[in-house]
Amino acid sequence: MRYVIIGAGAVGGVIGGRLAGSGHEVVLVARGAHFEALRDHGLRLRVPEGELTHRLPVVDGPAALGELRPDDVLVLAVKTQDSVAALQTWGPAPVAGGGTAAERLPLFCAQNGVEGQRIALRLFRRVYGVCVWLPSTYVEPGVVSAAGSPLTGILHLGRHPHGTDETARLVAADLEKSHFEAPVVPDVARWQYAKLLSNLGNALEAVTGPVSDEDALALFRRVRTEGEAVLDAAGIAYASTEEQQAVRGDKVTLVPLDGAPRGGGSSWQSLTRGTGTIEADYLNGEIALLGRLHGVPTPLNELLQHLADTFARERRAAGSMPVAELMRLADAAVVNTR
Repeated sequence: MRYVIIGAGAVGGVIGGRLAGSGHEVVLVARGAHFEALRDHGLRLRVPEGELTHRLPVVDGPAALGELRPDDVLVLAVKTQDSVAALQTWGPAPVAGGGTAAERLPLFCAQNGVEGQRIALRLFRRVYGVCVWLPSTYVEPGVVSAAGSPLTGILHLGRHPHGTDETARLVAADLEKSHFEAPVVPDVARWQYAKLLSNLGNALEAVTGPVSDEDALALFRRVRTEGEAVLDAAGIAYASTEEQQAVRGDKVTLVPLDGAPRGGGSSWQSLTRGTGTIEADYLNGEIALLGRLHGVPTPLNELLQHLADTFARERRAAGSMPVAELMRLADAAVVNTR
């Protein structure tokens, strides 16, 4: 199988680099300065064993590859807000022997949240969910890092909306040879919704900085409790904290990496890079959507969604809002829903 990594940033670049490092054929898809750096200097992957350089084919779209191969596996690793554009670009790509990528090839959605795979299923026949537990960072164009040890990450795989098949098992076997644990499960959404609850803190971190002092931690607990209430009201199952901890154990322990500090999660990185977009609409916004559908107030998640979107749109500095100010806004938002 050949892996085509659509969005070779922090998550996609690490997955692609690790697969390449274990001997698998990989094509990276990128754009802008990142594309140019990958093309000219290769993918530089900083991991606990050092900096690894992988000279891999890199393209900015399917046309550069000609016809796709019947054994291609597409890995969608763009942020959810970029999914539609990527899927509309790659879905119609022709596959050798006839048909299109959307008709014939498997698509694995290695993304936060749950919306990317729902969007994908509108276009692609064979969609797989991936619950991504992979601490990684886009360091600079051409350079990504992953500080996890002894494993780089844990990636639960399964068909969307449910089930397993031989393709999922083959991909999992390749990942497990590439510094990942990759359980194949029939209920991957249950793991993704559990991860979603953790990701509700991404916007909080992006707006105020590391969620470490007691006030920030207390606010996150309130945000997560709101999310749990919504999922319970919607009848959506999610893995418990205890179940997640039992699977993870100490398999992915972060270690310091020279020249690749771990500043924050994906939303924090979006603000730091000044991309102008952020994925809060599909994290805190997912809870807001479900809350409206099921009659559950979600003032805290709505507030964080709004603030994260504003910070991204106005290109405000990550972590620049004092926690005390956010706490005041949060209390006011709760009062206004009563």
